[in-house]
Amino acid sequence: MSFDYAPFFRADLPPAAVRWSGFPEYNFVGGHNDADGVPVEALATALTNVMQRDGKRLATYGMGYGALGYGPLRDSIAAMLEARAGMATDPDNILITTGSLQGLDLVNGALLAPGDTVIVEDVSYGGALSRMRGLGVDYVGITVDEDGMRMDHLAEVLAAQKQNGVRPKYIYTIPTVQNPSGTVLTVQRRRDLLDLAVEYGVPIFEDDCYADLLWDGERPATIRSMDQTGQVIYCGSFSKSIAPALRIGYVVADWPVLSRIIPLKSDGGCGALEQMALAEYCPSQFDGHVDELQTLLRGKCTVMVNALEEQFGAAAEFSAPKGGIFIWVTLPETVDTDQLAKAAAAQGVLINPGSEWSADADSGRRRLRLCFGHPSHETIRGGVARLAEICHAEFGVPVRGANVER
Repeated sequence: MSFDYAPFFRADLPPAAVRWSGFPEYNFVGGHNDADGVPVEALATALTNVMQRDGKRLATYGMGYGALGYGPLRDSIAAMLEARAGMATDPDNILITTGSLQGLDLVNGALLAPGDTVIVEDVSYGGALSRMRGLGVDYVGITVDEDGMRMDHLAEVLAAQKQNGVRPKYIYTIPTVQNPSGTVLTVQRRRDLLDLAVEYGVPIFEDDCYADLLWDGERPATIRSMDQTGQVIYCGSFSKSIAPALRIGYVVADWPVLSRIIPLKSDGGCGALEQMALAEYCPSQFDGHVDELQTLLRGKCTVMVNALEEQFGAAAEFSAPKGGIFIWVTLPETVDTDQLAKAAAAQGVLINPGSEWSADADSGRRRLRLCFGHPSHETIRGGVARLAEICHAEFGVPVRGANVER
């Protein structure tokens, strides 16, 4: 007989966790990447080399570089940002975080309080939206089209907020390979976004976690690279470009912002081995690795697109993304993807229902996000076929007969 902790738990805790029992047969959720795309041997060699040279730094918190993180990694990130994104960056304006999620939490902790307002894209990262809700923050969604956030709508919302006496705490955007829509904000819209932010005196939080996985077109300049005022806070990550389990991200901001964020990061520092391995690996091997990863992911995306067209036909509306690991799908209005997700999970298919990735949950009820980064080509085909069967059984979509014979 075990002690009953139930009376001692806080009343506002989230639901209890379910014991991990492994991935389902068809897993299309989360930000998992391709297992064969992880540069295992190169990372192992890099870690061995850097440990032999610099391993004694493990004796101190921060490895002798203070709260910002391992110095050689910050140097490497600064060089990569300038070379790959046209963003000249002082390494002392970079804070290493435990994944981009910690970066998001730190920025929120410094800027947000209950009752504040944030501007977001109308479809956006579910983790960002859920955190804002948990903080008691209001958010207003801006329409996203094939070129990213619409500036005419943003201008209308900012004007209306000002008229109502509200000054949003920041504009949150994922401009390059937007999550979940896969769109890329045009360079002109980036300039317009910055101009509007300056006009209304609102910071921008630029989440660029997928930018290295852009395979269609040239990577646009970051919004922060256009910023002359220090108004843009930038966030990046190695979770999608190297491996999610490394849990290494970073925030780039001017010192007046970092100096208020650092005291909130009371974790004793991020994982030292991960920082050391990446610092050794990235300068000579990151570019080649990402080129190979882009090719691998683009191939999987093609398989997912073909599978959706074959199994769902015209019932599934989507645009092939310009990079990344997700496809954002719209189904007929008769489909509720919250219900579909539950039915599919019971049959070994995990999907992200669109309500979790929409500023207006009701507008996402007929949408879903599918991750193609981790499953094999065969698994993608089999999983989409089973999802179509489940969707047909639940909602009569897609119509069987002319489209697919089973």
